[in-house]
Amino acid sequence: MEFGNYLILISAGLILLSILAGLISARVGAPLLLVFLGLGMLAGEDGPGGVVFDDFGTAYVIGAISLAIVLFDGGLRTGIDTLRAASWPALGLATVGVLATALLAGIFAQWLFAMNWVEGLLVGAIISSTDAAAVFFLLHLHGTNLAKRPSAILEAESGLNDPMAVFLTVACVELLQSGAGSVGWHAVDDLVRSFVIQIAGGTLVGLIGGYGLVLAINRLNLAAGLYPIMALAGALLVFAGGQVLGASGFLAVY
Repeated sequence: MEFGNYLILISAGLILLSILAGLISARVGAPLLLVFLGLGMLAGEDGPGGVVFDDFGTAYVIGAISLAIVLFDGGLRTGIDTLRAASWPALGLATVGVLATALLAGIFAQWLFAMNWVEGLLVGAIISSTDAAAVFFLLHLHGTNLAKRPSAILEAESGLNDPMAVFLTVACVELLQSGAGSVGWHAVDDLVRSFVIQIAGGTLVGLIGGYGLVLAINRLNLAAGLYPIMALAGALLVFAGGQVLGASGFLAVY
């Protein structure tokens, strides 16, 4: 019980500090995400806060839920006409663009840290995808005046690039585990198949879940305050359903 109270106290305090830091960063022009990162470092075990947190499972759950909500909100803000116009450029950036970024970053990491080419490519694959939360925040930041189509392309790309980044990361891990250059065609076929399933499955799950959620919201007669909760729960259901089925839940919820 006492642990729960301390957890609520620390969490609420960090949220309030983040809000206040957001007001300060807006006045001085500092990036808000950088301020959040700084607060987290100060609160961590290496900072004055001294909070020790090494539960990777809980961190994944919190991060995945948060990102799913951000992607869902971004998808709601993007009109269907804008998405159609931006889909092909965004898909190119999310595949070829991510691959090019991973290769360039991998070459640099190999040279800088004296790694072999697979380890360098793994580093490049890990950092190759753009963070949807950061992209959405920057695009909707006050004073950011991008045209509608480029903004939609960037938003869609940030929601589409996860399967490609996961594919590259898993491929590099497989290479490292079995020895560079010794992976057979069967393993390559499995990786490519997994990538296609994530893209196609994520799109299919998202379309079915989205139409079903809209139909349910329009047909059910609920109290006004329950509709946002139902939409949020439905979005998380689509995300988790896609992940469980082996598809890209991030693409599905977007």
